[in-house]
Amino acid sequence: MYKNWKSVWITGASSGIGYSLAESLAASGATVVGSARRKDKLTELASRHDNIIPIELDVSNITDVKSRYKEINKNFDNGIDLVILNAGISRLFTLEDINKRYADIIKTMETNYFGVTNCLSVIIPDMIKRKKGHIAIMSSIAGYRGLPNSIAYSPSKAALINLADILKSELLHHGITVSIINPGFVDTDATKVNNFNMPSLVSIDYATKKIIHGLSKEKYEICFPFLLSFTFKIMRFIPHKLYFYIIKKFIWKESPK
Repeated sequence: MYKNWKSVWITGASSGIGYSLAESLAASGATVVGSARRKDKLTELASRHDNIIPIELDVSNITDVKSRYKEINKNFDNGIDLVILNAGISRLFTLEDINKRYADIIKTMETNYFGVTNCLSVIIPDMIKRKKGHIAIMSSIAGYRGLPNSIAYSPSKAALINLADILKSELLHHGITVSIINPGFVDTDATKVNNFNMPSLVSIDYATKKIIHGLSKEKYEICFPFLLSFTFKIMRFIPHKLYFYIIKKFIWKESPK
């Protein structure tokens, strides 16, 4: 199941899927740098495995990324084999709140999209020089089409899916593998605050195994669970009129009070 990765960097490793991926990959023998803003959670993670190195990092701050990347690289003599750009936030609200929560739109894009491009700016030059490496980006099936209640979150994930296409196209001849990870609903602290039905909710353990298996196979897109992700994929290609009918009839029948 596990590929022989010797060096791994995971952003957003202080909780949820990132935390679980760091533990699983460390258990397989890889040296893992886990980065996040929450130092206490990283310290707890590192205390569980001798081969996890905690590095406090804010991916939305390009200066911090450039500075910390030098520190990260010091742990690996031959560069990084696998980078999982997992850091992200979820801010869900309706258009009725766009004015008072506009800062959340900016913050979500700064973290979810620019947090990835900030990391890519330091990763890609090194991988091109080495002619190898694997870049994995955590997006979501919410990025397939625009969803109600998701003016901040859904567009940030759609941007990542588009970005991954570009990376795959341009980095292929450099010997660099690119993967985009599009999970459905995963039972994490982030989803526990959702006040709506989450169909086909899966455990963190399930998500971790699916992701690592897909990365080991060097799959371009890793999406799960099957039925939910397949449904969302189909919705990308149906006519607009039918899509908005489905949204109105089954998903967004009326504005919340």
